[in-house]
Amino acid sequence: MKKKLAVLAMSVLLSSTALMGCGSNSSTSGKDESAKQETSISTSGPLTINQKINGDQEILSKGPSGETAVSAKTLQLTEDELAKIKEGKYKAAIVMHYAGNDWATAQINGLKAAFERMGIEVVAVTDAQFKAEKQVSDIETVLAKDPDIIISIPVDAVSTANAYKKAAEAGVKVVFMDNVPSGLQAGKDYISVVSADNYGNGVVAADIMAKELDGKGKIGVVYHDADFFVTKQRTEAFEKTIQEKYPDIKIVARGGIASESDGEKVTSGLLTKNPDLDGLFVVWDVPAEGALAAVRTAGKEDMVITTIDLGTNVALAIASGGNIKGLGAQLPFDQGISEAILAGYGLLGKEAPAYVAVPALSVTQDNVLDSWKLVYSTDAPETIQNAAK
Repeated sequence: MKKKLAVLAMSVLLSSTALMGCGSNSSTSGKDESAKQETSISTSGPLTINQKINGDQEILSKGPSGETAVSAKTLQLTEDELAKIKEGKYKAAIVMHYAGNDWATAQINGLKAAFERMGIEVVAVTDAQFKAEKQVSDIETVLAKDPDIIISIPVDAVSTANAYKKAAEAGVKVVFMDNVPSGLQAGKDYISVVSADNYGNGVVAADIMAKELDGKGKIGVVYHDADFFVTKQRTEAFEKTIQEKYPDIKIVARGGIASESDGEKVTSGLLTKNPDLDGLFVVWDVPAEGALAAVRTAGKEDMVITTIDLGTNVALAIASGGNIKGLGAQLPFDQGISEAILAGYGLLGKEAPAYVAVPALSVTQDNVLDSWKLVYSTDAPETIQNAAK
């Protein structure tokens, strides 16, 4: 087996029933309304992430082991480095936790575009369908293809750890996204961790909430009731920001979801017990859709909802001036490019930072169309464009 680089890019630790960190396809829109991703990047100059992303923005998240983040804007492969990588004729595989949403599609497209620029062949893209046992099987199947790079988002940190360890021991160099499977060490088993600034996105959601409520009111929090690093960061950041920056906004109710489908049920319970709530934070966009349904059923026309991740339905709600007033967004296309660049670092023996993050993005009605293009590298679906007029 030639010198391996397996980039195992892991985004949100997920249970088999929970989608934590990804913008989702609309549950009500047809396929033509989901995010149609751009699949190409610049063919000349150094390989970097989108230059329109604010590289001066402070990254607030810490890595899984408390690592200080390095901005993804600092990563690059020069044309000379790209030429050296192309000479290796390397192969890559992408092993997803789930491949059926806007976030995953953007992530895959960013990786494919960057690998094409690097002259790296993508030999497999797998979908574990949120099943840890299937993902373990996927990793074994992919390894049989003798790849130099594997991009992967683990379904579960514990039950998939041995499979990733096996890949690393086989010569695979690993780059994780958001978190690390149990027992794997930076510099030994993987190159780096790549993430969105999940803490920063929680701060964004709090700031939008405070602005919409004029700095006062009673709010609830719908959090992810599981021990997942990414969603815990989001909720911690939101609550801490409200408590420290906005003392006249009181968090008076909290409800936990076990899966993305629990948003409506949990929100209905919160509103029954706390009918005077002025606002609601929901930990990601899919349960926020359920929360929105509950808010509408309760007739709470003035309730402010903020969340994280720019999926189709929440973007439509923001564009139309509905209850969802804004959110903090990830930049999955550029995260994919970042992971590929770090794969190149591994191939070249180039020193890589232990933890890399892409800056948070604040999305409101004023910038939802521009934000969509920045997140997905393509124009927003027509329904969102029409709603924003």
